[in-house]
Amino acid sequence: MKKMQEHVVEGKHVFVGLEDSKRTWKLCVRSGGQIVAETSMPAVYENLQSYFEKRFPGCEIEVMYEAGFGGFWLHDLLVADGVECVVTPAHTVTQEKVSMVKTDKVDARRLARNLESGDYRVCAVPDQELREDRQIVRTLNQVQQQITATKNRVRKLFDWHGLNAGFPAGAWTKADYERARGLRLGPSLQICLESYFQLLGGLETVRKRLLLELKGLCEQARYQQAVTIKASCPGIGWLSAIRFTLEWGDLSRFGSGKQLASYVGLTSREYSTGETVHRGRITGQGSGIVRAWLIECSWRALRHDPVLLVKYQAVSRNSGSKKKAIVAVARKLTVRLWALDKAQQTYQIGVIQ
Repeated sequence: MKKMQEHVVEGKHVFVGLEDSKRTWKLCVRSGGQIVAETSMPAVYENLQSYFEKRFPGCEIEVMYEAGFGGFWLHDLLVADGVECVVTPAHTVTQEKVSMVKTDKVDARRLARNLESGDYRVCAVPDQELREDRQIVRTLNQVQQQITATKNRVRKLFDWHGLNAGFPAGAWTKADYERARGLRLGPSLQICLESYFQLLGGLETVRKRLLLELKGLCEQARYQQAVTIKASCPGIGWLSAIRFTLEWGDLSRFGSGKQLASYVGLTSREYSTGETVHRGRITGQGSGIVRAWLIECSWRALRHDPVLLVKYQAVSRNSGSKKKAIVAVARKLTVRLWALDKAQQTYQIGVIQ
């Protein structure tokens, strides 16, 4: 490998595939159609910076890594240092059909080869402000999940110890939890019950604070117009509007509403060859939480927009599935959201197609 490295001199274009993990980075460097260097290093940016300066002085360096748990901070640092960086969605990285080996070294080689050949897709990198604002939405979702989990633990405690007489078998109301909180149990169970409600109280306080922060973001100049447009749609309130705005960012990067629907994962899978065409369930790519928000908004929208209701009834009648019908409505609603953003106008019931 040392001899191969010698031909990489100042002014050459090198392509770096970087496979990242929590502790180490695997690098494969290509130039002129061949591998010129491979290495592994601790996942510390200063090490990567030093490696490029010492081994490839004066070279035009291009780096590609997969979007993943590490976010986009590495992209920001590389770009700030004048290094061209591509972040690619992990599920779009091409590989040989016969490939039976997957290691960090193999992945780094594949990324470098795809980068050099131009066979890759680019992941839109949101700016730091949007990423940090979006984190509020995701933190709120995590807090809500913890609230739900804690409430479930309270109900399970009552079920396990035979204390559920007089309580609903299904979901409890706020009054049910208040009644449970007022019960007097044995010392051990009492401390458990009080601990759960103390945890719930803290989580509810955090939830309210995060909601206030999101409400404030709705009024910021950067998001106000986009939130107003989305909130004009039936079934979408201010909270869903700011959630979609922060999760999707600038919708102009999508060439059509169908592209946005595909990004969200609401388009059908297809396995076709020759004259055989088979379409299956939705692809499910992207965030499942965002799709869940869209489904929830779609159920509410049916009560206000006759066009969406007709769509739901037609798909439900033809497929015999309410689930498929509401997914079709969610897809239509997503396409309409893109169209509204492009036109910069608010929703008109039964008009926007």
